[in-house]
Amino acid sequence: MEKILEVKNLRKTFYKSRSIFPAVEDVSFHLMRGECLGLVGESGCGKSTTARLIAGLLEPDRGSVRLEGEEILGLKGKKKQAVYTKLQMVFQTPQDSFDPRCTLGDGIMESMRNRGMKKDRARERMYQLLEQVELDRSLGERYPHEVSGGECQRAAIARALAVDPGLVICDEATSALDVTVQAQIVELLKRLQKERKLSLLFICHDLALVQHMCQRVLVMYQGKIIEQGTPDEVIQYPKEAYTRILVDSVL
Repeated sequence: MEKILEVKNLRKTFYKSRSIFPAVEDVSFHLMRGECLGLVGESGCGKSTTARLIAGLLEPDRGSVRLEGEEILGLKGKKKQAVYTKLQMVFQTPQDSFDPRCTLGDGIMESMRNRGMKKDRARERMYQLLEQVELDRSLGERYPHEVSGGECQRAAIARALAVDPGLVICDEATSALDVTVQAQIVELLKRLQKERKLSLLFICHDLALVQHMCQRVLVMYQGKIIEQGTPDEVIQYPKEAYTRILVDSVL
């Protein structure tokens, strides 16, 4: 397998008043094509900041992010837009991902229309995507506040898939959902990964979910990757004290 994503020496520091907060410190890892890689850690450990740096939503202090072998940090304009169609994100709170003034269908169609797809073709494609995420076509005419959290998250996944990305970053995509719906979304992601040969960066604070979802896992603590391996290796034979705390929380 080839690497679809390679991150090297990524660093981001936030400055608040007179305080310096190193959110991400020299983080390096890779993701293979077709793999699901878990990034796990407590709130504030830097995992969501790492995701936003990779997705171009934040500017790093330094480091390298290569997508399909191409350096993507620092790209501007059309070059950045072209590259980032290969990479999409699914966020924790799906309602915040959609414009409340637009229907879910319009939100899903937006990226397709921006790429020049005719409206009728985009609408038919939108309905196909809703079916792929196990939603009724009628939900395309609903607004974000009119559907459940699970339905809205499925629609957010459909929107991420609208541009046929090779890599999807799921940033705590299940943590705002109840346990039953959470399990359903995880199974949906697993099916879509297999059917579409997707690469997933699955960011989560729950090692049990990561064990069910991922082939490899990275443990992040205070902005650094402190441990990595297969989920079984990390859970059964944790090397770091912090990892043992995470393991104990799910046993």
